[in-house]
Amino acid sequence: MKHILSASNVARALLFILAVPAAAQPLSFDGSWREQGFLRFSSNNYVQNGGSLQVVSDGTVSLLWRAVPESLRGSRSASWTWAVAEGVPATDLRRKGGDDRNLAIYFAFTDAATAATANANRATALLRDPNTKVLVYVWGDDEPRGTNFDSPYLPGLKTVVLRQAGSGQHTESVDLAADYDRAFGGSPEVLIGMGISADSDDTNTKVRASITAPDLR
Repeated sequence: MKHILSASNVARALLFILAVPAAAQPLSFDGSWREQGFLRFSSNNYVQNGGSLQVVSDGTVSLLWRAVPESLRGSRSASWTWAVAEGVPATDLRRKGGDDRNLAIYFAFTDAATAATANANRATALLRDPNTKVLVYVWGDDEPRGTNFDSPYLPGLKTVVLRQAGSGQHTESVDLAADYDRAFGGSPEVLIGMGISADSDDTNTKVRASITAPDLR
C-alpha cells in the first residue's frame, strides 16, 4: 500500500530535518596544518597526531595554520580540549612585546568575495587583509574569562580570554557567531582559516601543551 504525504506533512518533515543540528566535524591534525613563523629564527615544535596536537614552545613563537575546507566554512561554533603541563606566567596581552601566552587558537573570517580569491593557506597575507576579522581565543593573561580586546599587532584581530595563565586541562565550547558580534558587530560570513600558536619568547620560558582537533559545527 502506497503512502502519499500531504503538503503539510512534507513541510513538517522538512522543518524537523532543518531543526536537527549539523554533526560536528573535527579539523584533524593530519599534516595539512603548516607552521608559519612570526620571527625569522623562532620556531615552536608541533607534532600532529590526527586527533591531537602536541606543542612545545621554548623561548619561541610561531603559528600553525591551515585553510578551512569548503564544507566547514559556514561553521558558527567550535569545541576542543586543551591541556598545559608547563606554561608561561601571566602577561599583559594588550601590550606589544612581553605578551606571551600558553596557547591561542585563531578563527579567521572574511567576506565571500575575498574568500573566492584569497590564498587561504597564506596566513600572513590573510591576517593583514583589511577584509579579514579574526577571533583569537587565548589561554593566558590574568583577565576574567570572556574579556575581549584589540590585538596590539593587527587591527582585524580581537583577543578573547578563555583561561588565565596556569596549567591544567579544560574542554571549551565557543559560540563563534555571538563572539564575532560582540567583537566586531554583525554576523560572520566565511570561516576561511584557522591557526594555533604558543608564545614564550618574551619571557624566555617554556610551554608544553596539547590540543585536540577542533570540532566545527
